[in-house]
This record gives sequence, C-alpha cells and structure tokens, in this order.
Amino acid sequence: MKKGRKIIILVLMVFLITGCTKNLKDENNNVITNKETGQAITENIICQPTEEDVRNIYIENGVDLDKLPVCKNFTPLDNYEGIWTSFFVKPLSWVIIQIGLIVKNYGLAIIITALLIRLILMPITGKTAMQSENMKKAQPEIQKLEKKYKGKDSQEDQMRKAQEMLLIYKKFEINPVSGCLLAIIQMPLLFAFLEAINRTPAIFEGEFLGLQMATTTLSGIQHGNYWYILFIIIILGTTYFSFRKTLKDQSMMQKQMKFTIYFMLVLILIASLTLPTALGIYWITSSLFTIGQNLWVERKKAK
Repeated sequence: MKKGRKIIILVLMVFLITGCTKNLKDENNNVITNKETGQAITENIICQPTEEDVRNIYIENGVDLDKLPVCKNFTPLDNYEGIWTSFFVKPLSWVIIQIGLIVKNYGLAIIITALLIRLILMPITGKTAMQSENMKKAQPEIQKLEKKYKGKDSQEDQMRKAQEMLLIYKKFEINPVSGCLLAIIQMPLLFAFLEAINRTPAIFEGEFLGLQMATTTLSGIQHGNYWYILFIIIILGTTYFSFRKTLKDQSMMQKQMKFTIYFMLVLILIASLTLPTALGIYWITSSLFTIGQNLWVERKKAK
C-alpha cells in the first residue's frame, strides 16, 4: 500500500511541476478545433505540420512555424520544457517518429512503441499477473475465513477478520493492491501518449487502416464513418478482457477495487468518444498485450 501511495504522489508531483498541452485559442479565447477531425488544435506543438489547412490555422492565429523543426529532424534535446515534457513526452514523440519513418506509418509506429514499452515493463506487470494466480491458491482459506465471520459484524470481529486476512495474504505472498498496479502504471503512460499525439503533427496528420489519427470517435461518427462505432467496441472489449482476469481471480477483492475497475471502464467509454484515434490505437495494443500476458501466466502456472 505504501509503495502504491509513493507512486501516485510521484506522478502527481511530475504533473504539478511541469507543463502540459496548451490549446490554441482565438481572439475571443475560444479553443480552436479542426472542423474535419474534431481535434482541439494544440498551440505548443513540437514540430511543423505539413498539411496546408493545418498550417494555415496556425499562421492565421499568430504561430511562427519557422521557429519549429521539421518533424523528421526533431530531437528530444530541442528546447527544455520541464521534466514531464523533456524527459517523457518529447522522447516518446521522437521514438514514434523514428519508427514511423522506418515503417512508413505512424499508426503502426504507435503499436510498435506500445509493445516495446510493455515488454520493458513486463517484469513488473508479469509479477502483478502472478499475484492473481496466488490469489487462486488462497481462495479456499479466504472462503473458510468468510464463513467463520459470517454474521459477525462487530468492530472487534471485523478487526480480527482483517488481521487473519492479512496473515493469509502474507502466507501466499499476495499484495492486496497488486490488481491496481497496472492501472497506476497505465495512467502516466496514457497521458504521455496523449501529449505526444497532440503535440506532434507528423503523428496526428497520419492515417491507419482508413482511420484519421487525429479524428475523435464522436467526430468520425458524425461525419458518417461508422467504422468508429466498431472502434469503440474494440476499445471497450479489449479493456474489459484485460481487467477480466483481475475481476475473476480475485473474487474476494475489496469492493472499492472492483468499483475502481468498473469506474475506469465507464471513463474509458466516455473518453473514447472525445480522444483522438491514435490514442485508441495505443490503448487497444496495450490491452491486447495484457490479455496475452495473462494467458501466458495461466499456462505457465498450469504446467
């Protein structure tokens, strides 16, 4: 629990002491959006856009594009902008750009980058998945404990129950908050990818499988592209199945943790309507990796 709190505090500190995406605003202080994609135009982009319509939006609103590097020549060392931007967002943008130049598609570059990051994090996320298997082994004793204290609702009984539950967790090497560890790791990664996408024209100007990378799902549906409905279904489906192992294996998980997971699913549904397609591609890739990792852990334990 203490480690989890330290991670959350560290993430919050990073956000508080550094900047984030700034939206371009008109003379009336209204956020300017791309009418075709629904994307809010980012003011502090890190390299030059190439699409003429997008360039004109910036020029008409007083942004000097000549001061920015061409995206393919961009490096993370260009202009220090604080810890978050210079050490997380810009390096991530650079990696996606470089992979995109090799594979000739930035949607595919996002997929490859997401997989590389998840492979690097696998020692941590794999350990979390193992916790679910340990919870399976502990279930007989947990169920026995539940029967023992059934109907005993006094504060003293509940304290004893909690102490005995902790002993079971210790016996089977279970961290009761391990199921939320991946969610804690995912959040800063999600924001970093969102920042990289919004601030890098080379990424948000691209297409992948006929979907425009900057287009929000809601805007895509409004423009008659109903493939975005399928896109939402894929996002929710992969997200649910990536969490399903935690929900299934940890049947005695605290209600607060279960609520957190279901609440996240609702948030993801809402967010998927207004966030760019490129971020959805990252999220689907990450969720599929989690599903594959969980299957691998189950087979490993079964041998």
